[in-house]
Amino acid sequence: MDRRNLLLAGIATAGLAPELLRAQTTQMPRLGVLLYGNPQSDPNIESFRRGFRDLGYIEGKNIIIEYRYADGRPERLPELAEELLRLKPDVVLAFGGDVVVHVHPATKTIPVIFAISSDPVQSGLVASMSRPGGNATGFTFLQDQLAGKRLFLLKDLLPRTTNVGFLYNPLHLDNELREAQRAASDIGVTLYPTETRRPADFERAFEEAKRVNANALYVVSSRETVANVGRIVDFGMKNNIPVVGGWGTWAQSGALFSYGPNVLEIARRLGDYVDRVLKGAKPADLPAQQPTRFELVVNVRTADRLGLKLPEAFLLQADKVIE
Repeated sequence: MDRRNLLLAGIATAGLAPELLRAQTTQMPRLGVLLYGNPQSDPNIESFRRGFRDLGYIEGKNIIIEYRYADGRPERLPELAEELLRLKPDVVLAFGGDVVVHVHPATKTIPVIFAISSDPVQSGLVASMSRPGGNATGFTFLQDQLAGKRLFLLKDLLPRTTNVGFLYNPLHLDNELREAQRAASDIGVTLYPTETRRPADFERAFEEAKRVNANALYVVSSRETVANVGRIVDFGMKNNIPVVGGWGTWAQSGALFSYGPNVLEIARRLGDYVDRVLKGAKPADLPAQQPTRFELVVNVRTADRLGLKLPEAFLLQADKVIE
């Protein structure tokens, strides 16, 4: 080929470069992510990203990630879910039971991976934990026996505990109240359940706790209770009522202790399921998973402020101690 033809061939190739680049980009797998908050403030998404990077996925290089987030405004979730699905991603990742319900009913073909604190079977996301049977699977932070274990730990730490205020959202599909009531009868504790569906319900719950002379507050983790963790802990401190929560967030925010799964570790493991689906696995064949490892996180600073002397044996059980 002479120099002139070589130059023309080079110009033609250069002219095709943008089209080739776009073609390569569209061939990249596309992951849709739907969030209640936003990618900057949600620690779970950062934990997921780290796990995903460990599997070799780099945003913009070999995976396209489309984020849609409600910035704490739940009324935006239906529209954002529709917008995300119109992009036809290869997989959708949804954080939260109140988030995935806007994605799952809207598609029967796009695989959905979820991380939730509610029961996936009760929520209608899967037919069973071992055989999901549809286009959704993922991880739940829920494990029924944890409710009893938290009460046993509370009674072990504070043997004189008889009355426990129980804050829960009945719209959050879990078995925690039932399991806690079963355990409470075994250890001589009376539960006083109070529904907390909306922010205004918390003042009523606090008044109820004072009315029954609650020795402690047991709080079921849900979007509403976690969003109000500051109010709940502040009430406990002012009224000398220890607060017990589901996982590390509670103890870190000032609860006396929390016992439950490491949520950030579960978020990190989500990348494995996304990876497997991108490589051809079907959600119907991937069992929905429950946590198998649990952490006891104890806040010694809170104990000091409440005037509690924590037994050495109790502290030795702790996986983490906040001092």
